[in-house]
Amino acid sequence: MITREIKDVFLTLLQKYPAINLTGPRQSGKTTLVKMLMGDYNYFSLENPDTRLFAETDPRGFLQSAGERFILDEVQNTPSLFSYLQEILDNSSISGKVILLGSQSFLLNQHISQSLAGRIASLKLLPLSYTELENEGRIEENIEEIMFKGGYPRLFNDDIEPIHFFPHYIETYLQRDVRLLKNIENQISFVRFIKLCAGRIASILDLSSLARDANIAVNTAKSWLSILEASYIVYFVQPYSGNVNRRMIKSPKLYFYDTGLACSLLNIEYAKQLNTFYLRGNLFENFVLSELLKSRYNRGLPPNFYFLRDSKGMEIDCITEKPEGMQLVEIKLSETLTREHIKNIIGGFKSQMQLLVKQ
Repeated sequence: MITREIKDVFLTLLQKYPAINLTGPRQSGKTTLVKMLMGDYNYFSLENPDTRLFAETDPRGFLQSAGERFILDEVQNTPSLFSYLQEILDNSSISGKVILLGSQSFLLNQHISQSLAGRIASLKLLPLSYTELENEGRIEENIEEIMFKGGYPRLFNDDIEPIHFFPHYIETYLQRDVRLLKNIENQISFVRFIKLCAGRIASILDLSSLARDANIAVNTAKSWLSILEASYIVYFVQPYSGNVNRRMIKSPKLYFYDTGLACSLLNIEYAKQLNTFYLRGNLFENFVLSELLKSRYNRGLPPNFYFLRDSKGMEIDCITEKPEGMQLVEIKLSETLTREHIKNIIGGFKSQMQLLVKQ
C-alpha cells in the first residue's frame, strides 16, 4: 500500500477529538487507510444491507453492540444514527472513539453540523498525490502519462488500466452516489452533462452556456453541479474577492478532482493523445491546482488559493494567501519559459495587484 501523507494529521486529531470524519471521493483509499492504521477498531459498512437495516431499525442497539471504538463506513446512508452518536460521544471520555467515513460531503456535513458540531474533526482524503507516488517510486515517465492515469489507488495497487477503471467507476458512481443524493431519471442526460463539464475544465463557469448545451434548465444545471461537487467529482476555485474594481470576473472556475477521470470523460484512450489535445493546457492547470489542493487537505488545512481575471481576458491562474503575503502563480505547460508566459504577473495586473496589496 502506498503511504498516505494525511496519516500524521489523522492520528494527531484522533488523540484530541471524540470522533473523526474522513470524507473524499469513492475509492480514494479512505477505508484502506483507516483499516491499516486502526486495526483494533470494529468496522461496519453501512452499504451492507443487513448492517444498514440493523442500524436503521435499532440504532441504539446497533451502537451499543459496536464496541468501545469503531468505524462506520458510508455513514451518510443511515442519518438516523447521528443523534444517537451525539449521545454516545457526550457520555464518553474516550478520544478517537468513532471514525466516520463517507463519499458524499453534503449529506455528511449536514448531519454533522446538526448533531456532532464541536465533537468531531473533519478531514478530506483525495486520490494519490504526486508526492505520495514519487515517494514510492511510482511516478509515470511524462506529464501526459501522469494526467491520463490520475491518482485513484486501485490503478496502482491492482495495476488496472485507466480505460478499464474509469467507465466502471462512473457506472458505480451513478448507481450509488447520484441516486442517494438525487433521483435523476435520465441518467444518459446526466452523463452527457458530466462530459460537457469535462469539456469546460479549468474554465470560467458559464451556467447559461452549460445548461443550453446540455438541453436542461439553468436551475437543473446548478442542481447537477451541486451533486458533482458534493460527491467529489468537481470543485470550484473562486475569484479573488478583493474589491479591486467592477471589471473583474466574478464567476468561479470549474475543475475536476482527478485528471484521469476527466480524460476518460473526454474520451481520451491513451496518454499520447494528450500531446496534441486541445485541452492539454487546461488539464495541466487542473493537475497543478489539484496537487495544491491535496497538499492542503493532507495537512488538515482548507484551500487558500483563488484566481484573478478581468473583462479583457488578462488572468492570473492562482493567487495563494500566505502569512508573508500573496503568491502569484502562472501555470503553463511548455519546455521553454518565456516572458510572454508571465506577462500578466509582471505587468498586466500591476495596477490591480497594487490595490490588492493595499487592501
